[in-house]
Amino acid sequence: MKILMVCLGNICRSPLAHGILEDMVKKHKLDWLVDSAGTSAYHLGEKPCEGSINVAKRNGIKIDHFKAKQFTANDLDEFDLILAMDNSNFSDMIRIATNEGQKRKIKMILNYSFPNQNRAVPDSFYTGNYKEVFDLLYNACQNIIERHS
Repeated sequence: MKILMVCLGNICRSPLAHGILEDMVKKHKLDWLVDSAGTSAYHLGEKPCEGSINVAKRNGIKIDHFKAKQFTANDLDEFDLILAMDNSNFSDMIRIATNEGQKRKIKMILNYSFPNQNRAVPDSFYTGNYKEVFDLLYNACQNIIERHS
């Protein structure tokens, strides 16, 4: 399975989700590929923000080697599951999708913890709530592992 985590700039939420799920995938010895991207090109090539790097590190996860990249239409064919951090990211990707199969791959990540509620992961770039975001993403990633492995 190939899973893509997507937020706006690919420097806070999606690289954190990427790192958390990748760590779980390794621990569960699953043959999955996890990656992340942003719907904007604001931070292309940049490493994740310090807050995300630090909260990941405190939890034994290394994400400082990730580099921000932009979500593309090719990702809709390349990945099996595409997880949006908020409704804006979700809508941006749905607009790019050209068929129902691609649209079905796009989901809100927190629906794995709060089914059908379409809750957004708070944007820690603006709020600074990295621990809360880590906890939300960790729980969602545990549920992804349980549901898809």
